[in-house]
Formats: sequence, structure tokens, C-alpha cells
Amino acid sequence: MLAFGRCVKKVFSRMDPILFGATTFLSLMSILTVFGAVDNFGKSKLVMQIAMTLAGMVAVLILANLDYRFFVDRFHWVMLIGSAALLAITLLFGNSGENIETANRSWLRFPVVGIAIQPSEFVKITFLCTFARHLDLVKAKINRPLTLLGVIAHAGLIVGLILLSGDLGVALVYLGIIAVMLFCAGLSVWYFVGALVILVIAFPFLWDFLKPYQQNRIIIGFQPELDPNDVGRQPLLSRETIAGGGLFGVGLFGGGRYEILAASHTDFIFATVCEKFGFVGGALVVIALVVLAIRLLWISYRCRDGVGRLICCGIAAIIIIQSLENLWMCMAMVPVVGITLPFMSCGGSSVFALYVLMGLAHSTASREKKFFFSGRSE
Repeated sequence: MLAFGRCVKKVFSRMDPILFGATTFLSLMSILTVFGAVDNFGKSKLVMQIAMTLAGMVAVLILANLDYRFFVDRFHWVMLIGSAALLAITLLFGNSGENIETANRSWLRFPVVGIAIQPSEFVKITFLCTFARHLDLVKAKINRPLTLLGVIAHAGLIVGLILLSGDLGVALVYLGIIAVMLFCAGLSVWYFVGALVILVIAFPFLWDFLKPYQQNRIIIGFQPELDPNDVGRQPLLSRETIAGGGLFGVGLFGGGRYEILAASHTDFIFATVCEKFGFVGGALVVIALVVLAIRLLWISYRCRDGVGRLICCGIAAIIIIQSLENLWMCMAMVPVVGITLPFMSCGGSSVFALYVLMGLAHSTASREKKFFFSGRSE
């Protein structure tokens, strides 16, 4: 019995307490919110959120006690080829969104078991691993044009397949991850300045290339009041739902605005949280996300292994970019592009993939301690 207790203590000692605390709080807030709205969302959403959270926590516990470098060093090519193949299969056979809540061809449905997954969420895991290893290998010559061209080709393969599927929101997240990881890998700031200048110059030509309805969607995305009855209706309703919660909210089982808000359990779950728990509840969620991002950046800063450092930078970028984009979207500040709020939005693929990423972060943090496999320390 004592031996079992020591084994359990040893396993849990690999967990970073701040990461664990922040993710657990966010997941519990999500489950509580879905439970309070179960009559509207449906029991299946609650069951899925609980199941994916528990499965994710198990994955974190396992990954925290493994050496991430063992897999990255040996299987990076398998990860890259497998990721591209999975996205290509999704592009060919993916669901267009008739039976699940998306208009993008970015979901795979398995008819026999009735499960749908979003492959791009899981590809984040493999992409972070392969891209981090690539950058670590070329870090001494990252600013050479030919080297950078190879890095861009690596990233462009994955982002290009996602863009072809029509999932612009996820593609933007990937581009943000790539930019952050390149910066952390030592890419000269002048490359970023040059890219920005090219974007500014090309913008008028790109704008003219868009169709009128696409231009209107972008304009109304930043000013939803221009079309409050159609394109701008959901973000405006989301903002009203947030304001309707007041300081302390209307209660766990209260509220009514979220019931007429589309995707109030996924993209707009922050509005649901604020209506039920008010400004205080929304602020606690934001604080937890900030703590999570800062801790990931701190682990990255402390990490002595280049691959682990870049992986943690990438995970932090995911948390920061998705959180900002989702929160601004909920407050009608940016166009609605379908981005989930980390650990809060309902979604099996998103929740489980994020927990796997947290497992990699825990594994990176535990590198300062003894390894589970070998018992040695660094």
C-alpha cells in the first residue's frame, strides 16, 4: 500500500500545479455553465464535455510522465506526413456542416459510431512538435533565405490544406502560432517588418479580389451595427447577453438571452458565462486564461531544451490568440470566424486536443526533475 502511494505521488509530482489549477478551473466553469443550460444545450453536450475533460486529464497525467523528446525525435516525419494526409482526407471527404454546426469542410464524421472530429485541432499537436524540431535544427541559420524558405514550406503545407477546407478562423490561429514560434526561434524582426509592409501594399489588391458579399462581411464584422438584423445580429446579441448578466449574473439556471444566441455553447460560450455569472464570472475566466498563458511562457523561458521551449511558446500562442479572438468576437469587436475559447467551449476535438497540448507542457516542465523512464536528472 505504501509502495502504491509512493508511486501515485511520484506520478503526480510531474504535474505543474499552476497549469493544472488553471485548466481545471476553466473546465469546471465550462461544465458548470453547460449544466446550468442543459435544457437548452441538451444532455449530450454535458456528457461530452465531462467525458472529454476526464479523458483529457488522463492524457495529461500520462504525457506528463513521458519524455516528449522520445516521440518528437523518432516520429517527427511520421507526424508531418500523417498530419498532411489527415487534412487531405478531410478536404476530400470532410463534412460540409449540414448536420454539425459549421459551414466549413473541416470535419470528419464516422457514420458507424456517429462521431465527428475536427482534424485541424489534433494537427495542432503534431504541427507544434514537428515545427519546433525543424526550427531547433536550423536555429543557427534561421535568418538565411534558403533556410527560411524551407521553414515556410513546412508551415505552408499545413496552413494551405486548412485554408482549402475553408476554415479561415483556424488558419489564422496557425499563422499566429507560426509567427510566435519564428520570433522565439530567433528570426530577425526585419523579416516581420518586411512581411507587414508587403501585406499593407497588397491589401488593396486583395480587397478588390474579394466578392462584394465577402467585403460586406468583413466591414460588418468590425461594425455589426451596420447590419443588426442579419450579419451583425449574433455578435450584437452576444454583447447584449454579456451586459445582461450585470455584476454577479442572473444565476446558474437563469438567463434567456443565451437561448436565442447561436453557438452559445461553443463560439459564444463566454456570453453564456457572463449572463449566468456576471462580470465576476467572466473576469475569473479571463484571469485563469492569463495565468495559463503566463505560466506557459515562463516554462518556455526556463526550459533548456530548444524543442521544448518552442513547443511551449506555440501552446502559449494558441491560448493567447484563441482567447483574444474569441473574446473580441463575443464583444462584437472583430468578425465572427468560429474560434473556440480554450477549455470553455463545448467541443470534443478542441477540449481533448488542448489537454494533450497541456500534457506536452507538463512534460516540458518536468524536464527539470527526474525522468519517469530513466530516473536521471538534468
